[in-house]
Amino acid sequence: MASIKVSLRNVGKIFDAGIAPALDDVSLDIAQGSICVLMGLSGSGKSTLLRTINGLAVPTSGKVLVDGIDLAQLAPRRLQQWRREGAGMVFQSSALFAHLNVIDNAAFGLELAGVGRNERHRRAGAVLEQVGLLAHAKQYPHQLSGGMRQRVGLARALAVNPSLLLMDEAFSALDPLKRREMQELLLELQRAQRRTIVFVSHDIDEALRLGDQIALLHGGKLLQQGAPRELLDHPVNPHVREFFQSANTASHLLASDLIDHEAGVSTLPELISVPADSRLSELMPRLGAFRLPLTVRDASGVVLGLITAASALRTITRASARN
Repeated sequence: MASIKVSLRNVGKIFDAGIAPALDDVSLDIAQGSICVLMGLSGSGKSTLLRTINGLAVPTSGKVLVDGIDLAQLAPRRLQQWRREGAGMVFQSSALFAHLNVIDNAAFGLELAGVGRNERHRRAGAVLEQVGLLAHAKQYPHQLSGGMRQRVGLARALAVNPSLLLMDEAFSALDPLKRREMQELLLELQRAQRRTIVFVSHDIDEALRLGDQIALLHGGKLLQQGAPRELLDHPVNPHVREFFQSANTASHLLASDLIDHEAGVSTLPELISVPADSRLSELMPRLGAFRLPLTVRDASGVVLGLITAASALRTITRASARN
């Protein structure tokens, strides 16, 4: 079982007396190396909750533990140091400094941490290469597209190599194509580095695409948390059901969802293997090209089962019928 990176225990937040609380008795565990998407309508408390996780919003009640450490118990200087080194933040607007070029923007957190110029440029250059912008290192923000500026913002957060990445509506200002590109980039980086990511979004398809776990808030309360399929298939109340009713559930199926549980398990060498978290869009060409079933394996290589054409069709038909 994965260890817990972030644990919120009965967290409440009141900004003004007499006003409904921004957060109301929220308890939530976020596993190490997972992506947790915080969802809800405007005013639901999702951004406030994100800010409690790095101490920018101090809870009125309850506790926020990161790696077992109660942030409220840290001295101000220690909390500031932890924010700089342990938690990266990416905002809706890239929030770049107009007078700094790309590499100096990406290296800004390292400069605050006292890292020398050569070393911070080396590290910033490495993350710019990861996000596909090393060739633009000497350009300035006004010379970049919106998607490129957001990549610089992501590079700046990653340059300090944080174990925790907090993203507040990070892609919502981008056009649909650039937004999808950034989502794919984030998933690629996550497959390689396995950080713990807390991602605020109001977009259902984005949450289903990115989240290992989704936490749905309403009026400051946590209505339901769990794997995306759990919220889609087993909503705990009508509000959760209504919130997700517009989702194209079939497009978010994973290989693990398509397993034919009547076909047994096979390790025949001629069968093609696919990861359990492969998405339907990745699987369709293989399902169409091969007559043999596909073997589904988990992250450690253990065979979970087979996908047959019949099992895939049944599952896709059921999911489509829900919309």
